[in-house]
Amino acid sequence: MCRLICLTSDQPQSPMLALEAQDVMREGHDGSGVGLFLTDLSGPFVELKHKPILSGIFTKEGLHRLNDFMNSLGFWPLYRLVIHIDKEPPPGTPRRDFYLIQVYDYPEGWEELEPEEKELRLLLTRLQLRWMGEDKEDIIVFSFWPDVIMIKEVGDPLLVGEYLGLDRKELLARVVMAQGRQNTNYAINLYACHPFFIQGMATMTNGENTAFIPIREFLLSRGFPGYTGYQSDSEVFTHILHYALKKLGLRLEYYKHLVTPLTDQELQQHPDRQLLLRLKLSCRPLTIDGPNCVIGCLPDKTVFMLQDRKKLRPGVVGGKPGFYVLCSEMCGLDYAVPDRNKAEDYQPMHLDTVIIPPTRQEVKVCSQMEPLPPLH
Repeated sequence: MCRLICLTSDQPQSPMLALEAQDVMREGHDGSGVGLFLTDLSGPFVELKHKPILSGIFTKEGLHRLNDFMNSLGFWPLYRLVIHIDKEPPPGTPRRDFYLIQVYDYPEGWEELEPEEKELRLLLTRLQLRWMGEDKEDIIVFSFWPDVIMIKEVGDPLLVGEYLGLDRKELLARVVMAQGRQNTNYAINLYACHPFFIQGMATMTNGENTAFIPIREFLLSRGFPGYTGYQSDSEVFTHILHYALKKLGLRLEYYKHLVTPLTDQELQQHPDRQLLLRLKLSCRPLTIDGPNCVIGCLPDKTVFMLQDRKKLRPGVVGGKPGFYVLCSEMCGLDYAVPDRNKAEDYQPMHLDTVIIPPTRQEVKVCSQMEPLPPLH
């Protein structure tokens, strides 16, 4: 199994805190890989909050190709953080030329674009870079989006974090998502490493989605270029979230009704049964088959956790106003927030979605049996 942890904090936190807490949960993951999603950034990224940040791994040749490509599109670098390590990497971790985090200014005319068009162009640019690097693996791109940094690598999460020096002040963030395990259902591939990301949204999952094929085929049929790749059966969780919020115009409280719809008997008792029945019928191919525990983050920095109906994967939420943690095991929560009121810890059940708003002052628990909030 994987082990997951998400920190959401008023004060910027080091990704190493997440990796240390993840190491406490070591018995639940195999130490074969790590993925990090950082947002609500601090330090040098604050003044560049609305400029796109490219995160990835590059060879020397790949970096030259990146620069030529971005220059041809009119993107000009504003800030660069390069991680280049001369010492021997940890066991199982490949030696890389460069881990790059680079902020760009938009090409001329982009600032006047409608938000939806700008977001689509950023997505397409990331996909072009990914395709450019597929043959030689000289360009590996995880994200290209404002106020987002992603780092992924093969190897023990804590050792990788120490090797890359992820305790540096430039990488402090108010939201940190970390997953500990490489993909084990398919070939080892950094694009298969959680968290997954699309247009400001990220999710990571502990479990196995045996309904992957029909979900993937449904998403591919939507005609949206971002629904692609699928090196992991868990990437569809991120894309279902995107489809629900961006394409269907739903709110987060509706997401669980797509992935784990109520039974027909439960629907008969629901105050929004007609709407939910239409959603269940029209989006039936998006129903997951777990067990799965999903943790995610929205563009507004809301974070959440939910379980599927089997509820066979661990998950707990706790903390205090201004600092909350969502993670796989109580011991990880104890490490990250030892001074919390443990009586307020919550373990979501099969009907729950736990939501922590960007204000970070409370934990909200939404049951699928409750009335849904209005869409507008």
